[in-house]
Amino acid sequence: MATRQDKVTIKIPRPLYNRINALIDSSGYDSATDFIVHVLRDIVASHGEGATELRAEEMERVKEHLRHLGYL
Repeated sequence: MATRQDKVTIKIPRPLYNRINALIDSSGYDSATDFIVHVLRDIVASHGEGATELRAEEMERVKEHLRHLGYL
């Protein structure tokens, strides 16, 4: 079981958090935290062991997504 020392707090904008909660209402996730951890694990796994940087095209997709959400 994870202890408090095994976790960190990451701050995200409240509007994004609210959108995530609305998104997961019928998705089967127990919480926004579970959903966010799942998404981040997928992103990290897609870069494999030892990968430390996002490719330029991936960074552009992330930026575009953030623009659509109104954060950039």
